[in-house]
Amino acid sequence: MKGENQDAARAILALIDVMARLRSPDGGCPWDLEQNFRTIAPYTIEEAYEVADAIERGDMAGLRDELGDLLFQTVFHARMAEEDGLFDFADVARAIADKMIRRHPHVFGGADTRDADQQTAAWEDQKVEERAAKGHQSLLDDVPAGLPGLTRAVKLQKRAARVGFDWPQAKDVLAKINEETAELAEAMDAKNADKIEEEFGDVLFVLANLSRHLKVDPETALRRTNEKFIRRFRHIEESLGERLAEAGLDEMEALWTEAKQR
Repeated sequence: MKGENQDAARAILALIDVMARLRSPDGGCPWDLEQNFRTIAPYTIEEAYEVADAIERGDMAGLRDELGDLLFQTVFHARMAEEDGLFDFADVARAIADKMIRRHPHVFGGADTRDADQQTAAWEDQKVEERAAKGHQSLLDDVPAGLPGLTRAVKLQKRAARVGFDWPQAKDVLAKINEETAELAEAMDAKNADKIEEEFGDVLFVLANLSRHLKVDPETALRRTNEKFIRRFRHIEESLGERLAEAGLDEMEALWTEAKQR
């Protein structure tokens, strides 16, 4: 294990050196030198999604590469922060190591052994204390605004549920979905574009709540359905060939059903 740690340390130091060279005013890369936290942030998000995509496809070689790309994003941000005298990569690594030790006293301290559910509850309690120490007034203050909408909705609902603001069971959420879709239909009938957008958002928010009650990650579920749609539509494309643009909906629907049965 010691040798493996030394190899990892050398590799990290080499990556930090590469980043420093790229950002060097003397012979560095012009593109890298022009970047700042805001311009790099979209790439950081994109790389995280590419990690998830490699996992979803079971592509372990791709996962190795995508994790490297994501790690490079961390090094990039840390380098820019170091240049501004804010913090460096060592501070980032040290902070997360300290946090994990603090949040796992049953592993690194003298606390009693916990099962997974107990650890989840203890983790949430620790985060509440950390939010209070940072001066956050609301339970919802530090739920990142940049998260995908469905993911953020679930996180907001989880926070509210911790103090009892929640439906007792999933079937109650189903009733709310019916209520919200009825309101969406009313907005559609009224042809009120702003109201349609608002009510459509309400439907999505309740669907996210249902996913939480069912213990289903909505982003994962939607990605899975996206891939299913791609597979079935490709069958339509392959079956129709050059006739695709001229085929009628009934013919395409029949091929869709055929793909579904397969």
